[in-house]
Amino acid sequence: MKIGVIGAGNWGTALASLLAGKGFDVTLWAFEAEVSKGINQKHCNPFFLSEFKLPKNLKATNDIGEAARNKDLIVFVVPSHVTRTAAEKTAPHIGKKTVFVSCTKGIETETGKLISDILRESLAGLPAENLCFLSGPSFANEVAKKLPTMVVIAGTSHSSTRFAQDAFRTDFFMPFTSDDIIGVQVGGAVKNVIAIACGISDGLGYGNNTRAGTITRGLYEMIKIGKALGANPITFSGLAGIGDLILTCTGDLSRNRQFGFMVGKGKDISKKQPGAATQIAEGVITSKAIFHLIGKHNISAPICTEVYRILHEKKEAKDAVADLIKMERTEELRGIV
Repeated sequence: MKIGVIGAGNWGTALASLLAGKGFDVTLWAFEAEVSKGINQKHCNPFFLSEFKLPKNLKATNDIGEAARNKDLIVFVVPSHVTRTAAEKTAPHIGKKTVFVSCTKGIETETGKLISDILRESLAGLPAENLCFLSGPSFANEVAKKLPTMVVIAGTSHSSTRFAQDAFRTDFFMPFTSDDIIGVQVGGAVKNVIAIACGISDGLGYGNNTRAGTITRGLYEMIKIGKALGANPITFSGLAGIGDLILTCTGDLSRNRQFGFMVGKGKDISKKQPGAATQIAEGVITSKAIFHLIGKHNISAPICTEVYRILHEKKEAKDAVADLIKMERTEELRGIV
């Protein structure tokens, strides 16, 4: 099998290593020349997961066409805010029979569109049934260590999702399948914002009670947003919902939780905003997209709203908590049951 992986950050590197480790012919596209040089010459990514040796059969390139051309499977692993640009550059090189698996989590800020919407527009020549979406609780570092990991791959075609499932399956990496592409994407996007909220809570010195409540009420907001966009609410009880939410809100490797922790500690976050490839906290960008989305659909999502106001309107974190505590008392699951 010939596979192209677009994006050589932590997650892209981990997945490329996994696939090459199965003996597949894998070409990894990297934006930085230093990354492709390091992988090809020293079998190591100098910027991402640099402590791991990569399979010798893994090839890297700075030519996106070389990575995408004549491939059976393309794995798309770029930050959400560059999805459209990267997809448009990839599009001319993709064959109509190629299965395309997006591992990007987020929502386009300017339009409120999901990654699936962007890809359908940018990859107009690729049949929609060839598109799949991988999500779930999966830190790249732990996948690189070959620790047992479970994810979900969603798509509208059983043959495409099964093809991707078989490609990724190893004795430590277990993909399940789903037909709810909206729910899987919403879960992967919203959980990053809730993880920032949990990090803020921890940074402020609040305890386990507060974190557990934030995760649970965050799940409630995730379900409401998902329902408004057409997702199956049951999806959020699975790996892309509560599974990824628990991991990102509690794990020390979570960039979003770490970012929120700095905010809660009162650190200057102006230099920590996404920009440097090694320091992207997807939830910072996604919080803006979700804020506009919940306004458009008239959804009450107070945690996501307060995260947006802290990050983009410079609201004090303690004031945001005080406002959340003063919320109207209602039935716990009003709005989804």
